[in-house]
Amino acid sequence: MIYNSGIGTYLQNMIPNLLKNYELILLGKEKEIKSFPWADKVQIINFDNPIYSFLEQLIMPFKIPGCSIFLSPHYNVPILPVRADKRLVIVHDVYHLAFNNKLTFFQRLYSKLMIYSAVHISDKIITSSRFSKSEILKYECVDESKVSVVYFGFDFKEFSSHGDDFNSVKNKYNLPDEYFLFVSNIKPHKNLYNLLSSLQIILQKRSGIKLIVVGEYKKLITADKESFGLLDRNSLLNDNTIFTGYINKEELVLLYKNARALVFPSFYEGFGIPPVEAMACRCPVISSNAASLPEACGNAALFIDPHNINDIAEKMLKILLDNNLRDELIKNGEENIKRFSNEIFSNNLNKTLNSLI
Repeated sequence: MIYNSGIGTYLQNMIPNLLKNYELILLGKEKEIKSFPWADKVQIINFDNPIYSFLEQLIMPFKIPGCSIFLSPHYNVPILPVRADKRLVIVHDVYHLAFNNKLTFFQRLYSKLMIYSAVHISDKIITSSRFSKSEILKYECVDESKVSVVYFGFDFKEFSSHGDDFNSVKNKYNLPDEYFLFVSNIKPHKNLYNLLSSLQIILQKRSGIKLIVVGEYKKLITADKESFGLLDRNSLLNDNTIFTGYINKEELVLLYKNARALVFPSFYEGFGIPPVEAMACRCPVISSNAASLPEACGNAALFIDPHNINDIAEKMLKILLDNNLRDELIKNGEENIKRFSNEIFSNNLNKTLNSLI
């Protein structure tokens, strides 16, 4: 999952930090792992069975060598015994338990079994926020001391090191001078539908503003049918919404830096990476007031009720018109991100690992 958005970002930041103090053996697709600059410092065991599959469960225990700690970066832990002195799992959130009515029967069955196994088989659990810790304790009967909160760590230099050649990105995606940015997976709980509905309200009052969605339009058809339907039947909304498809980090940074604001209206997050990334790029943030987001954003976001499209539209219009508010959010964001430095992340990660050893 190293190229996934949330867990992938966590892995890409975690591995270089672990290499400072530990010898690492990584299970994954060898070709993918070798694309990273730290690849020559790790031992790689090629493992490419499909995630969440029967083969994954059958073969993984035989692939795992003898080790001090086996770390699972997701709840798809091996259920069978492994040759590790201790087991550590990272459970970023328990969305699949909190919103199980949104899942198919098989998804409910699988996620309930695997999350139960992950938290009970493992000797220690890391999660991304105090909110997620409370959710784990709410849905699973585990000792509170077994769960450690380790906030994400970011290498903020990579957000400031990229140049300011915005024209190339602007021309590539046909961007307007003013736009709002949505950075997220295309899933219903990310709440793109209500954001689009809010944009519809704004376009009735102000023209020339567009919504840039970092994601694949075609994924809406299967992953978020309501949002697809809304765009399909509304030509004005469709004309003012741009899907970028996959973009690299350099392009994403430039989109953050030049956006009027990032709008992040999610119903449920274990942490919420894009708001912190936006703050690192001096981009104002309009964030949902749900789940872990107030914890991650602190006083550096303009909060919205994700269920209320009028509130979302009102806050978006406010940030369009009030430059003093934007400046205040940018300033507060620069202070807020200090809590998520790589150094703090590394220290907390090492502390948790050393408690097992």
